[in-house]
Amino acid sequence: MRDNVWKYISMILIMLLILSAVSTTVLYFQTSNLKAEPYNTTTVTRVESNCTYDEYELKIAELENQIRFLKSRISRPSPGNATVVVLPIFGLIDNYAALNIIPTLRTLAENSSVSGVVLWIESPGGEVGPVIEIYNEVKKLSLLKPVVAYTGGLAASGGYYIALGADKIIAAPLAEVGSIGVLYVHYNLEENYEMNGIKVEVFKTGPHKDMGAEWRALREDEKKQIIKTVDTYFDAFLSAFTEGRGMDREHAKEYTTGEVWFAKEVNGTLVDDIGDVDKAISVISEMLNVTNPRVLILSSGGAREFSVYGSTALFMDPRYLSPYLRG
Repeated sequence: MRDNVWKYISMILIMLLILSAVSTTVLYFQTSNLKAEPYNTTTVTRVESNCTYDEYELKIAELENQIRFLKSRISRPSPGNATVVVLPIFGLIDNYAALNIIPTLRTLAENSSVSGVVLWIESPGGEVGPVIEIYNEVKKLSLLKPVVAYTGGLAASGGYYIALGADKIIAAPLAEVGSIGVLYVHYNLEENYEMNGIKVEVFKTGPHKDMGAEWRALREDEKKQIIKTVDTYFDAFLSAFTEGRGMDREHAKEYTTGEVWFAKEVNGTLVDDIGDVDKAISVISEMLNVTNPRVLILSSGGAREFSVYGSTALFMDPRYLSPYLRG
């Protein structure tokens, strides 16, 4: 049975790679026209694709259905013999949080006695890198066993990003969700340094090596580079959102204003259903086809000091950033 499970997992991963390739191709045909220009520039030959955009969409839908089928074939526990683990992800998400959460997610994935996982998220978000790493691990876990994300108070920005990796999102009616966007923080303390008689001597190997440093202002070309960085991170967030919530990009952009909503206001869009943590456990029990699973709640690492220095791109609700700003 174990060999069959890993065979299905391998098939799922192959399907995901194919789906990724097809999605990239669709995006390419949406945003560009293929042209072949001979040496004689007086004529231009246009190369058209034989497949229409609708055909690519149908192919993607077919692959998604196959992935769902393969996931359903992975062995499930018999009724009364299921263990659901509740994993808290509380507070700001930084490298230290990822260092604790990622190994735990991998352990849960490998533990055959764990049938499903509820991610209890209470977070305003955090740093880009750790958020994406944790999201990727949640996606991997969801290939092996059901994952439900739950929040009772706040799953904003990076906290919501992580929730998008789960199969379903459950939230308390007055929980705040959303804040989909990217925040880039730059400190320009040049005048402050001058007022206090602080002189900074910088020895660097390239003109942009100290880009974002607090002792000087950003140049216009550097601002353009930062905008490009923010847009790239935002596109990753938007892609996770459209995939996780099954929306097209135009519809999804209606929710990418950076604001948060009460879960009751976005029930059926940003969240799948409203309720308390028992509701989340009930939902995952239905996914496992069990009635009375054993529930284990892991301890949380707790909040840590979180500091922002220099220039930092964040998946974070800015309302919770001010206590950590220096200066």
